[in-house]
Amino acid sequence: MTKKSLSLSDELLAYVVANGSEPDELVRDLIDETARVLPADQGMQIAQEQAAFLTLLTKIAGVRNAVEIGTFTGLSSIAIARGLADGGRLICFDVSDEFTSIARRYWKRAGLEDRIELRLGPAAQTLATLPAEPHLDLVFIDADKTGYLGYWQEVVPRMRPGGLILVDNVLRHGRVLDPDPSDAATIAILEFNRFVLQDDRVESMLLPIADGLTIARRR
Repeated sequence: MTKKSLSLSDELLAYVVANGSEPDELVRDLIDETARVLPADQGMQIAQEQAAFLTLLTKIAGVRNAVEIGTFTGLSSIAIARGLADGGRLICFDVSDEFTSIARRYWKRAGLEDRIELRLGPAAQTLATLPAEPHLDLVFIDADKTGYLGYWQEVVPRMRPGGLILVDNVLRHGRVLDPDPSDAATIAILEFNRFVLQDDRVESMLLPIADGLTIARRR
């Protein structure tokens, strides 16, 4: 097989970010605060290039009805909300009032409060509060890895034809290549990746962005 994708050094990644949509002051402040206040958890935040990608893709797709599963401190929700079409709405599902309290402050600072609704509680249950008919334009999943398959099963029937589902961390920092994975999260991601590949309700591909991003389109 001919190798086409580059392995990104820190310097090359910095070049990629610098030659895209650079983060504004608000995003830089959010990234800095997350690193300062939650140093042990800052790896849960999406990469800067992912944020720019989410905003651009949301705009290209003309998204009006979006859902996020796993909000953390709010970078991905801000990225999506900034790309919504006029009148668009984003519903965020998360279990942590502590993490999302930071997100809520930055939503207000960004002037996005009227576009974002937060629903706290286990997403396995709270997703059921969404209308059952196909209506979603975009879903972003970035939460507990063992819950991915359950979240997928909840959202796919709710996607309109042509709707997009994006799923983060599907490479598990390369651990998907471990011949005998022992951690539950990696085992769950391997099962999830196999399921998506065989799910004929969607067409999908896995993009080597950050820790791996699956993008799927509802048929």
